[in-house]
Amino acid sequence: MKIKEIIVVEGRDDTIAIQRAVEADTIETNGSAINDEILERIKIAKEKRGVIIFTDPDFPGEKIRKTISTCIPGCKHAFLPKEEALEKNGKGVGVEHASVEAIRKALEHVYEETIELKEEITFDDLIDAGLIGGSLAKARRNRLGQLLKIGYTNGKQLHKRLQMFQISKEAFMNALEQVLQEEKRNV
Repeated sequence: MKIKEIIVVEGRDDTIAIQRAVEADTIETNGSAINDEILERIKIAKEKRGVIIFTDPDFPGEKIRKTISTCIPGCKHAFLPKEEALEKNGKGVGVEHASVEAIRKALEHVYEETIELKEEITFDDLIDAGLIGGSLAKARRNRLGQLLKIGYTNGKQLHKRLQMFQISKEAFMNALEQVLQEEKRNV
């Protein structure tokens, strides 16, 4: 599988994992302290070939993703579920720990960031669906993020990603229905 876009990752181990799974070029941010030189390289890469941001499913990875998206709007995003990025001993989490299959699957479900946001799913819809507030909200958001391939989010981030990636109300409702059905089966 050859990827045309340049994949933005956090470090050298992530590059090695990506290159085991697909044929692609990468830009490494060297962690969350992204400097102007790296941002400029990402900007040029986006203009020339396109960029896919593929960071770790953790707080620093989210921070990097947000920094790049803020400085360079219109990037593409790939998300890896946390469960598929865990180190064998369960202590670390990162792209470098993911299987070849998990990386390929994440890169098959890339979202393009939409600059002009259209609110099809409101914050109240998320509250009504039990995705914000309540004891099951975090687990529901986690599973919904897996099904929609947009990664784990808190409530505010979920609302923004649904808009940013223009997830349709129908796709949202179908995924939510599956989450609620799975919840009933597990009770």
